[in-house]
Amino acid sequence: MCLILFAFRVRPDYPLVVAANRDEWFRRPTAPAGFWPDAPAVLAGRDLEQQGTWLGITRTGRFAALTNYRDPDSNRPDAPSRGALVSAFLRSQTPPLEYLERLRDEAARYNGFSLLAGNGDALCYFSNREEGIRELAPGLYGLSNSLLDVAWPKVEAGKSRLAAALDAGPNAEALLALLDDTGLASDRHLPSTGVSLEWERRLSSLRIVADGYGTRSSTAVLIGADGEVTFSERSFDETGSETGIVRERFRLER
Repeated sequence: MCLILFAFRVRPDYPLVVAANRDEWFRRPTAPAGFWPDAPAVLAGRDLEQQGTWLGITRTGRFAALTNYRDPDSNRPDAPSRGALVSAFLRSQTPPLEYLERLRDEAARYNGFSLLAGNGDALCYFSNREEGIRELAPGLYGLSNSLLDVAWPKVEAGKSRLAAALDAGPNAEALLALLDDTGLASDRHLPSTGVSLEWERRLSSLRIVADGYGTRSSTAVLIGADGEVTFSERSFDETGSETGIVRERFRLER
């Protein structure tokens, strides 16, 4: 993922609300979201190159999502796939804090990442680009290709839109709509992350369309206090046109 907007225990009727865009090269093979044949409790898209994922939820309410940390000069081509960190958590029964504490010991093996992991009782955050693991307090958060709540234009705009959607009464269509913005930030607000100014511009929109790279999918997840989960994923092609949508609804198995 390259943008995750989420509200944790902000509304009593929806303990977790997530709106997220996954940005990736279109040459990388991907399967749309679905329940995995080899892990039937896991609902997620799938990276067919490494078999991991970027965001998913299980029938018991385990949730995880990951963004890459943008620092091209430090990337190692031989590093293990970061998507495995999400799928390993979803397949396990390990509590979020314990999972991240175990991961911390080997986190330096991976290129930069930020990872969210939750189980309905707690939601935790860890990045291998800063010290410490955070058990998140109730609130509204945004995460792009930096650290949690770093005020990039797309993060600030997305959090404002998510706040408005929460006030109006969240639903999957509204969450997908708030992600659907290809407008670019002004140069004076752009971060400096080690890519060219032209790419900083292209990557500044909530939904990216950029020469073989861009937003492959937008995902909305709502977990209700009654245990009902709504999951919607909209996919796009290289031109930015919608190619399909997945909708799933189920009740958590406690």
